[in-house]
Amino acid sequence: MTERVTDRPAAGYPRGPSSDRYGGARRVNRRTALRVAGGGTVGLFAAGALAGCAEEPITEPDVLVAQEFSARSDAAAAAAAIAIDPQRTDALTTVAAERTAHAQALRTEIDRAIGVYGDGTTPAVRTPAATTTPAPDAPPSIASLRDQLTASQRAAADLAVTQSGYRAGLLASISASCAVQVGVLLV
Repeated sequence: MTERVTDRPAAGYPRGPSSDRYGGARRVNRRTALRVAGGGTVGLFAAGALAGCAEEPITEPDVLVAQEFSARSDAAAAAAAIAIDPQRTDALTTVAAERTAHAQALRTEIDRAIGVYGDGTTPAVRTPAATTTPAPDAPPSIASLRDQLTASQRAAADLAVTQSGYRAGLLASISASCAVQVGVLLV
């Protein structure tokens, strides 16, 4: 008969609970303890660094807000100028429509930068939207409308060189459009 020995450890495994790989208690040596403590310290510093990189709340107005206001003012002035010069109704209507489209594109970019959510809500701190179109006191002459559009064109061009990416392209496009309105439509 063969005798069964059950209290002998399996080959390659020393006896005792401290080295049991499947449920026994493990001893932690000093090197392992220092590694765990060092990893935790590095993790705390990394979390602090990531928190520092978090997006700051928006506390100052977006630089495009003035451009949006200018576009809305130009659109209102062009629409009002139709009363003074009805022969240029088509040109003035085109200027008003284009400047309104500029204002809408600028508002869309401002909202994107602020972080308007998909359901239309915004973060707590927000740049106020220009909800009303500024109405001119009296219908402007074509010459004053040209001057106003020229000022808008220069302001958009000056701001475009300080921006990057989409914003720079948007402002450059607005500047070019204002130049065409002055040089072609309102000649």
